[in-house]
Amino acid sequence: MGYLEGIKSPADVKKVPRQDLQKLAEEIRARLIDVVSETGGHIGAGLGVVELTTALNYVFESPRDKILWDVGHQGYPWKIMTGRNDQLHTLRQEGGLSGFLRRDESEHDAFGAGHAGTALSAAFGMAAARDVKGEDFDVVAVAGDGALTCGLSYEGMNNAGHSARDIIFVVNDNGMSIAPNVGAINKYLGSIISSPIANRARERVKGVIERFGDKAVDLAKNVEESVKNLFSAGMLFEELGFRYFGPIDGHDVEAMVKTFEMVKELDGPKVVHVITSKGKGFPYKDSDHEKFHARAPYDPVTGELTPVSKKKAVSWTAVFGQAITDLAAEHPEMVVVTAAMPSGTGTNVFQKKWPERFFDVGIAEGHATTFSAGMATQGLRPIVAIYSTFLQRGFDNIVHDVAIQNLPVIFCMDRAGMVGADGQTHMGLYDIPYMTTIPNMTVAAPRDAAEMIGLLRCALKHDGPFALRYPRDNAPGANPPAAEIGAVEYGSWEILREGTECAILATGVTCEPALEAAEKLVADGFDPTVVNCRFIKPMDEVVLKKIVNSHHSIVTVEDGTVVNGFGAQVAMRVDAFQSSARVVVLGAGDRTWEHAARGAQIAEAGYDADGIANTVRSLSAEGSLTGR
Repeated sequence: MGYLEGIKSPADVKKVPRQDLQKLAEEIRARLIDVVSETGGHIGAGLGVVELTTALNYVFESPRDKILWDVGHQGYPWKIMTGRNDQLHTLRQEGGLSGFLRRDESEHDAFGAGHAGTALSAAFGMAAARDVKGEDFDVVAVAGDGALTCGLSYEGMNNAGHSARDIIFVVNDNGMSIAPNVGAINKYLGSIISSPIANRARERVKGVIERFGDKAVDLAKNVEESVKNLFSAGMLFEELGFRYFGPIDGHDVEAMVKTFEMVKELDGPKVVHVITSKGKGFPYKDSDHEKFHARAPYDPVTGELTPVSKKKAVSWTAVFGQAITDLAAEHPEMVVVTAAMPSGTGTNVFQKKWPERFFDVGIAEGHATTFSAGMATQGLRPIVAIYSTFLQRGFDNIVHDVAIQNLPVIFCMDRAGMVGADGQTHMGLYDIPYMTTIPNMTVAAPRDAAEMIGLLRCALKHDGPFALRYPRDNAPGANPPAAEIGAVEYGSWEILREGTECAILATGVTCEPALEAAEKLVADGFDPTVVNCRFIKPMDEVVLKKIVNSHHSIVTVEDGTVVNGFGAQVAMRVDAFQSSARVVVLGAGDRTWEHAARGAQIAEAGYDADGIANTVRSLSAEGSLTGR
C-alpha cells in the first residue's frame, strides 16, 4: 500500500518518512494523470509542481502558514494533499471541485487564483497584515515564471523587496506559461540556469547543506556577505531587495525540503528559484509543450485524446485563426498580437504563416494593448487576440491609449460569455458593459462562422477601435474561405424572421437559440420577430425604431451579464423613443457563475431556446404582447 491513501491533510504529509517523500510524489503524479484523463483539465502545470508541493507541505503548516499559488493551474497536487483527493474525480464538473483555487472551497486555499501575477502582491498583503496584528506565521507565494511577464509581479516585488517583511517568493521556472515564455526575464532566468557561476553556486549550496545540516542556517545568518556572494547569480532579485536561493532542482524533494527549512529561518524577503519541467511524467511525447497545458479527456497510458475528444465541429477559435491568416494576404498592414496564448486564441496558425507579423508579448495584457496602439500610430492594423476575461486587465490601456486617440486596434475576445468548466475567474461575461462604455469603441458579435469573417473585414476597414466577441464553443454554419465573404455593413442589424407583437433581439451566438425558440413559439400560435443584432455598439437605429413602432414587447438576449449590458442599453434607447413597448432582458444575472458545461450554465441563466420561448409565453400570459 502506498502513502497517498493516508494523506487527508497537509499534517499527514509530515508523517511520511522523509526518505519516502519522493515516492509519495510519484504516487500523486500517477493519481493526477489517471483522474484528469477522465475529467480533462490543466494537467501540465500540476505535474510540474508535484515535488514542490510535497516539500512545501512537509516544511510549512497550512492553514496557519499561508501558501499562495499564482494561477490555480499549479494547484491540482495542492488539492490532493489538502483533503480533496477523494473529490478529485469531480474536478471541473458541475457541483465538483474548481479547476482553480478558491477560498470558499478549502481553508488551505489562502487566496483565490485564476489569473496570473497576483500571488506576490496578495502574499505581501498577508505578510503586512500579520505584522500589523503582531502574529507569527510564514507566507509563501509560488509563481510560475510565466507570471514574471506580468507587470503586477514586479510591482509586488518592488514593494515587498525593500520592506524587510518576512516573505518567501518561490519562482517555479519551467520556461512556460501556456506557450513558451518570451522576453528578457525568461532569458535572464535561462542565463542563471546555464551560467557556470550558477552551477558552481548550486553545488556549493548542496555541499554546505549536506555537510552542516541545521548549522547551515546559522552559517547563512552569520556570514551575510558570503551568502550574498554565494547567490550572486540572482542579483536581479538581490537588487530588488530579496535574498536569492537557487537554482534548485524542482523535482528533487529532499533538496527542496532542506532549502525551505533553511530559508524559513532567515529574516526578510527571500526568493527560492526552482527548476521544473511542465508536464513531467505525462505520457504524451509530442514536442509541442502547449499540449501539456490543458487536455481534453485522454488515454492515461499514451496521452492521446480519446475518440470522443477528437470528434469536434469547427470551433470559433479555429474559424478566427484561419480567417486572420487568410485575410493577412490581402492586408499587408495587418499584424497580430497575443498575450501568451497562441494556440488558445488560434493565432498559432497565423504565426506559422506570417511569423514576422506575429507578436506574443507574454502574460501582459495591458502592455499588449499599448504596444498595439503604438503600432497603430505607424499605420499598422493590429489584431489583439486575448480572452475576454484576461482583457479586463488592460481596461485602462484600452481607454487611455487606444480609444481616446481613436486608434484602429481590433480586439478579438475569445471565451466571451459563459465559459464552462473554467468557472468563475474565467467568465467572459463583462466585456459588453466594459467595452460599450468606452468612447469611439465599436462592439460586434458574429452569429456564425461566415459572419465572423464579414465582421473582421468590416473591422479592417473601420477607422477606429473595434471589438469582436465570440465564445468557447463550436461555430454554427459552414466555414467558407475568407475570399468568398464580403464585409458586413458597419452598424447594421439583420432581421432573420419578421413577425408581430413580440421581437427577440439576439446578439451573436444567441441568434440560433432565438430562432429555435421562434420555431417553438410558432407551433404554439405565436408570431415573433427575430433580429440579429450583430452590432452591439453602435446599434442599428433604423431597425430598432422599426421594431419599437411595431411591437408591444421586446426580449433582448445576450451571452453576457445583464448589468449595463446590451439589453439594458436597448431599454434606455426605447425609453428615449418615448415608447410604451416593454423590454425584457435575458442574459447572465448579477452573480458569479459556477463551473459546469457551458450549455448547462446558459440554461440555468435562462437564455437557451427553452428559456427564451418561456419568457415570451410569460409575456403573453401577462397580456404584454397585446399592450394590455
